[in-house]
Amino acid sequence: MKIPFKTSLFIILFLGLIFSCKNEKGLIPYGALPSPDQLKWQQMEYYMFIHFGPNTFTDVEWGDGKEDPKVFNPTDLDCRQWAATAKAAGMKGIIITAKHHDGFCLWPSKYSTHTVRESPWKDGKGDILKELSEACREYDLKFGVYLSPWDQNHPAYGTPEYNQVFANTLNEVLSNYGEVFEQWFDGANGEGKDGKRQVYDWSLFHNIVYRNQPHAIIFSDVGPGCRWMGNERGIAGETNWSTLNIEGFEPGAKAPSTEVLNRGEQGGKAWVPAETDVSIRPGWFYSPSTDDKVKTVDELMNIYYTSIGRNSNLLLNVPPDRRGRIHPTDSIRLMEFRKAIEEEFKDNLMKKAEVKSNADSQYDISNIKDEDYDTYWASADGDQSPSIEINFKTSTSFNRLLLQEYIPLGQRVSSFNVKYWSDKNNDWSDLVEATTIGYKRILRFPTVETKKIKIDFNALASPVISTIEVFKASEQLSAPIIERDKSGMVVIKCKTPDPSIYYTIDGSNPSVSSVKYNKPFLLSKGGIVKAIAMVNDGGEKSDIVSESFDIAPEKWSVVSPSSEGVSKIIDGNKNTSVEVGINDALVIDLGEVLNLKGFTYTPVANVQASNISRYDFLISIDGKNWDKVKSNAIFNNMKNNPVIQNVWFDKVVNTRYLKLSPTQLTTGGDKYKIAELGIITR
Repeated sequence: MKIPFKTSLFIILFLGLIFSCKNEKGLIPYGALPSPDQLKWQQMEYYMFIHFGPNTFTDVEWGDGKEDPKVFNPTDLDCRQWAATAKAAGMKGIIITAKHHDGFCLWPSKYSTHTVRESPWKDGKGDILKELSEACREYDLKFGVYLSPWDQNHPAYGTPEYNQVFANTLNEVLSNYGEVFEQWFDGANGEGKDGKRQVYDWSLFHNIVYRNQPHAIIFSDVGPGCRWMGNERGIAGETNWSTLNIEGFEPGAKAPSTEVLNRGEQGGKAWVPAETDVSIRPGWFYSPSTDDKVKTVDELMNIYYTSIGRNSNLLLNVPPDRRGRIHPTDSIRLMEFRKAIEEEFKDNLMKKAEVKSNADSQYDISNIKDEDYDTYWASADGDQSPSIEINFKTSTSFNRLLLQEYIPLGQRVSSFNVKYWSDKNNDWSDLVEATTIGYKRILRFPTVETKKIKIDFNALASPVISTIEVFKASEQLSAPIIERDKSGMVVIKCKTPDPSIYYTIDGSNPSVSSVKYNKPFLLSKGGIVKAIAMVNDGGEKSDIVSESFDIAPEKWSVVSPSSEGVSKIIDGNKNTSVEVGINDALVIDLGEVLNLKGFTYTPVANVQASNISRYDFLISIDGKNWDKVKSNAIFNNMKNNPVIQNVWFDKVVNTRYLKLSPTQLTTGGDKYKIAELGIITR
């Protein structure tokens, strides 16, 4: 049979491609694999989240959809400033909350009457998605969109018709603003006006995404593009597989457990890498009350290591203020954060090192130090426990180790340990051990000095290592920690040994001319304490930290319940907590009659903890006759973001006794936890 020339040419080229791939790769891919789009997404590593809407102006985290659109009126909105800030911070993109749970649309949607069109901003003719997408293109940033399926404003929510309404709004967003790199779906699924929850048509929503944006990564609890990693504190699991079993699961209540989402699943059938979302402030939306609560460089660096350093991308929320601009404090902190990252990773000690392995391999071992992700070293098929030895040739100090697997061939390494050579013992000594690597793993450990190290791998298939880098990071000056006990005594500490600490209590920023901290001081009536740490005669300074205190609980007592350790809820220590039966209300005697503007509730900072999500709050002068000031009220987003809640009353109340009665918990069970209960008088 005569084969046509074009056909034979195709066969030759096809066979050549197969053999060239085999010669270049030589390895059979293992397990679930990332798509080309997922790989590009993973290589972005770090990008900005923007929460902006009516909540910015009403000072709440979750609006209820009843807000007058007229409250949305930024005075100096500048999306170019957002983009310029993200670019200068080293970020690769921006994702914006185009519609949060309140239903307010940041574009003039045809399918809602709760939009920027109904607001006074730009006389109702503005479109934030248009302005931001254009700004992203100008600054060479990727543009992404968050769109909440939950809509507390739309009258169709909770009916079969709503899914098509949401699909229509999704189609608007994805077809009018250029390329979208990530579509972010929140799993929140609250009740509608008639008390019904919407049954979301995820298949319809996904089809809309892929029809308009075929290269977009879909985020949700179960992907399929990338997954939520189980908390909003910026902490991915120390073990973090990019694989997950998603069949039979959905975003929200039907998602895998937060523990599973945090660590992924070894051998999972789908490639669904983790994305770590966390805010630079305590809340997701801007509030003037958090201007002094922007995370320190210390805190951000810890998040960097527990997100990007644990095989996850970092989505850092930076909420614009009421002008519509990123607040100067946030912007400055982002630049400090970038500088700290660059300082820690500026000198790769691997460049001059010699490397070798005990394993047979057709790959050049020097590939691991060429800083090219697409070159790699691998042991022979079947060799799942090879070692790599790194010889610095001279005594070298270091405290950071960065490793990368070549994930287009799968995630393989299940654990590894690092040893350093001890001349004193003439033998290897243990340095550090860890579990998964994935796209990137960065380890921190106390500085060690040695001539060589050895890395022993344990893998599910022969390890494919793209990169190994070694660094010596300078010890960062830690920010002070301000604490106050039940009696009102303030203690200021610092992790850095022997710093000079200066503080103020008048609201001004501390400096070397402020009061120097030498011993605890009394602040029983409340106030604002600001502190700064310095070393080298003020040549090196920490971030300024601030803590606001109200009246100290010195005179307070817990009337009920009588559970063991229940006094921990008024000991001034947010790190202690007590467990209480669900039917037991907390009753506090303040010891005197006070005028209260509100109260504070500090939950246990763990998404697995059973915290209060809904509650009644009552007050009494005599402890017998009670007035309800909050009825079945909600602590917004308590399940996913268990942080201190400041609850303001509609008016000042005069009381001696407080009663907090839970009506709903974040988890099932018959007990709840609480760390602190406080008051607002200032």
